[in-house]
Amino acid sequence: MNSNATTPPAQQESHTEETKPIQQVSATDTQIGGDHYTKLAIQPMQYSMENGLDALQHTVIKYVTRFRDKNGIEDLEKAKHCIDMLIEFEKEQK
Repeated sequence: MNSNATTPPAQQESHTEETKPIQQVSATDTQIGGDHYTKLAIQPMQYSMENGLDALQHTVIKYVTRFRDKNGIEDLEKAKHCIDMLIEFEKEQK
C-alpha cells in the first residue's frame, strides 16, 4: 500500500535509489563565458560588495583583475576610463 495515498500526486515525493539530493551551487561559484573570475581566490564582485564599493570602483577592480586573462590592454584602458569618470564625479560633488 502506498503511504502517500492521501497526498495529492503533485505533492508526492518520488524516492528511488537513484535519486540524489540536489546540491545548490552558489552563483559566485559559476561563470558564464570563461574562467577569469572563478579561478580567483575571491571574485571582484564579492570583494566589491563586502567593501561597499560603488559601481565605478567595482568596475575598475574588475577590469584590472581580469586584464591578463581576457582583453589585455583594452581592459586597462577601460579601467582608466572608469577612473577618469570617477575623478570627474568626485570633483562635481565638491
